[in-house]
Amino acid sequence: MAEFMQGLKRTDYCGELSETKAGSEVTLMGWVQRKREMGPFTFILLRDRTGVVQAVVDENSPEEIIRKTKEIKSEYVVAVRGTVNLRTENNINTKMKTGKIEVAVSELRILNESDTPPFQIEESINVSTELRLKYRYLDLRRPNVAKNIMLRHKTCQVVRNFLSDEGFIEIETPMLTKSTPEGARDYLVPSRVHPGNFYALPQSPQLFKQLLMVSGFDKYYQIAKCFRDEDLRADRQPEFTQIDMELSFVEAEDIMDVNERLIKKVFKEIKNIDLETPFMRMTWQEAMDRFGSDKPDIRFGMELKDITELVSDTDFAVFRNAIEAGGSVRAIVAEGCGSLSRKKIDKLVETAKTYGAKGLAWINVQDGGFKSTLSKFFTDDKLKSIADYTKASAGDLILICADKNKVVWDALGALRLEVARQLDLLDNNEYKFLWVTEFPLFEYSEEEQRYVAMHHPFTSPMDEDIDKLESDPGSARAKAYDMVLNGCELGGGSIRIYSRDIQNKMFGCLGFSEEDAAERFGFLLNAFKYGAPPHGGLAFGLDRLIMLMSGAESIRDVIAFPKVKDASCLLTDAPNIVEPKQLEELRLSLIKEEDDEN
Repeated sequence: MAEFMQGLKRTDYCGELSETKAGSEVTLMGWVQRKREMGPFTFILLRDRTGVVQAVVDENSPEEIIRKTKEIKSEYVVAVRGTVNLRTENNINTKMKTGKIEVAVSELRILNESDTPPFQIEESINVSTELRLKYRYLDLRRPNVAKNIMLRHKTCQVVRNFLSDEGFIEIETPMLTKSTPEGARDYLVPSRVHPGNFYALPQSPQLFKQLLMVSGFDKYYQIAKCFRDEDLRADRQPEFTQIDMELSFVEAEDIMDVNERLIKKVFKEIKNIDLETPFMRMTWQEAMDRFGSDKPDIRFGMELKDITELVSDTDFAVFRNAIEAGGSVRAIVAEGCGSLSRKKIDKLVETAKTYGAKGLAWINVQDGGFKSTLSKFFTDDKLKSIADYTKASAGDLILICADKNKVVWDALGALRLEVARQLDLLDNNEYKFLWVTEFPLFEYSEEEQRYVAMHHPFTSPMDEDIDKLESDPGSARAKAYDMVLNGCELGGGSIRIYSRDIQNKMFGCLGFSEEDAAERFGFLLNAFKYGAPPHGGLAFGLDRLIMLMSGAESIRDVIAFPKVKDASCLLTDAPNIVEPKQLEELRLSLIKEEDDEN
């Protein structure tokens, strides 16, 4: 039977006890991790959010304590009062933070019982993700998962303190707002008061934080919840959290400087790592040419080499057609991979195809010769010139892709990471930061047959590219910047457009009529009539930051109650059906799906 806590007050957390408490009486409360009996002693491993400590009951303990000790099982909730004792040298447990002490129990209360949990509440368990997330409240008791949540809390505290000291003001922006479709799909919320009308959950606080700059709050920040109805992957969730900020009267350098100092502070406070600043910088074009990615992982080399000119005289149709179509031929060198089996090489070819490549040529560099899919078309002298140009040595494997630049970049960029994983080149204890700058302002959508904003419609073009908005929008560069860490986009931002004239030109490039622009963004454009200051900002993905700092494989591991791949919650069974009455109040009806046979 559960007992009350009356007369007991917790004095300490389990994982925070140390030798300095030796001889003191403490009261602990938590869950029974494990119980084991050894002769006259019963050892109880007691756990709370800070860790575990060992409590001891012996045969000389009061009868009531011995009786209760026999009753308790794993995950029972108990309160323990006792004296902290130093363990003898032979009994020290070096694997436990509290392994030099134990608590001799003088009072034990069973505060609540527990059924046998569906999996062991331990650090390393072999159980499916689905089961863990269905019982997430139990999964969160596991020390390694709880540690991630605590790290997230501490990081948010450091961020808030730093930004407050820098003069930023924390301001909340609305969760129910207007749908402004441009990018990912919105989550829509029907209005009962305004039948047939909908709110949207914000994909970001972008428009509101710009309005705050017009309002005169020249340094804003918010740890903001954001929502996007899009397909999930390891570092994506339908609801996620941003460290969001906007500043007035600044240039890109000012924003990059304050954010470098913020990240430097976070890593020092949380991980005791001194990051070197300023971070490396490279333009978008350089990143794509060297790494095939606008978020390059620079923990290792294996850079792309452009061999277009070297093979421009070829009769090999795949290369020739790509070059004539304005594409390129590029290569990476997988050092020491010349011994890969044909089966593994074929898997690399299939990987390239998933990124749009029609195929993948390869050259196995051997002592005194070459083995290659290109041997029918190229002489050994030509193969040697490719090997020399790419600096490949005997035992290396050269992987070559020819196609449109985007396809070549995507395919080789992905292969570069895949080979690095196979060669174990990715050290999660190494943190390599860089800024990627000067992104294209637009990208062309074949599906919509128009230019779309690479970031968003309020990103300012580079000053020297403003004239290109009308003459050559595809070559215009943006005052945009992304902070990249180990191949992940950690944060991104830009200097914003605050001139109505330039904003109108931007909308024109995007194919918006004046009526379209007014309908979608009228409230912001109207605000710009009243003295908008020069401004810019940046938003970090908090979930990604914590994932990378903790070494977790997915942002699911650093979010208390995450969704799974189909955006459902296994814990609550959301999304789910609602009562017909609720639909009636919203004046909504559901379209019934036709039978398959119809």
